[in-house]
Amino acid sequence: MKADRGPGRRGPRALRTPGGLSVRLDPRALVVVVLLLLAALGAGVVLIGTGDYPIPPGDVLKTLLGNGDPGQEFIVNELRLPRVLVGLLVGASLGLGGALFQAVSRNPLGSPDVLGLGQGATAGALVVIVLFSGDADAVTVGALVGGLVTGAAIYLMAWKRGVHGYRLVLVGIGVSAMATAVNGYLMTKADFVDAARALVWMTGTLDGRDWKQVWPLLVLFCVLVPLVLANARGLRMMEMGDDVSHALGVRVERVRMLLMVCAVLLTAAATAAAGPVSFVALTAPQLARRLTRSPGPNLVPSLCMGAALLVVADWASQRLFGDGQLPVGVVTGVLGGVYLLWLLVTERRAGRI
Repeated sequence: MKADRGPGRRGPRALRTPGGLSVRLDPRALVVVVLLLLAALGAGVVLIGTGDYPIPPGDVLKTLLGNGDPGQEFIVNELRLPRVLVGLLVGASLGLGGALFQAVSRNPLGSPDVLGLGQGATAGALVVIVLFSGDADAVTVGALVGGLVTGAAIYLMAWKRGVHGYRLVLVGIGVSAMATAVNGYLMTKADFVDAARALVWMTGTLDGRDWKQVWPLLVLFCVLVPLVLANARGLRMMEMGDDVSHALGVRVERVRMLLMVCAVLLTAAATAAAGPVSFVALTAPQLARRLTRSPGPNLVPSLCMGAALLVVADWASQRLFGDGQLPVGVVTGVLGGVYLLWLLVTERRAGRI
């Protein structure tokens, strides 16, 4: 007997490629992905035209296509485009990393914000700033190493004949508290100049980002995203439980470890490029799932949602607060807090909490 999906909802369709592969296609999810991509790119064009020297969106597009005047080409290509590209890549990396962590842990709180990866990357950056007075490149490397070490520590401490969701979240909360304490200690040992510099970085900001931040993040993103998508089927099977996944031929621990490494690398690289931008990794997957109404990890919609959220938040940080500009991490923190309060009220009215 076929289940009735209702007149307004079409289920996923299976498409067969010329090579004989079967691809599941959800029309609603595809529409959501396209709309989010358009929103992210459109917001990026508007953001490039925003500043002390405003440029209309049409002129921005002409300049990006190589038809602008020399002044506009310098402003667009050298000053503003790198910042927007970093914002898109950081948002996409956080959205995808958050979706991976939530799917692996099978817990909506299983995001880098809660698990302490951002705090671990911050600790690595603070060590470089406070103890070695390192330059921007050294701070980036320190944040990347701090995030990787934190991710490895969480995985090892959560291991007990495998890694399970609640244990991973609990260990992550503990590691996050320890990393926060270390960060506070390092700030007390910093001199005034280093403390001010560290404080700006810790809020999460895209100010001053140039092509040096774009290329490493782009290369890592282009390597990790295909690797994640190639293992998306195994991740979807794992949501039914380890025993069922084993019965379906999924090498559970191998897939789980590989995807966690990818999620840690994505999150650490994003934090190294822009600082600990809060709440994007937590909210992007949940918002994407609400839009697609599709079960599963929703990896591509989460990626697109993260990119759109961060670019829109960066535009808001520049335009909605008068002459002053807020770091983008402050705006995402406010938006994330509002979202969590709304989610709490909704869940309570539904009687689920």
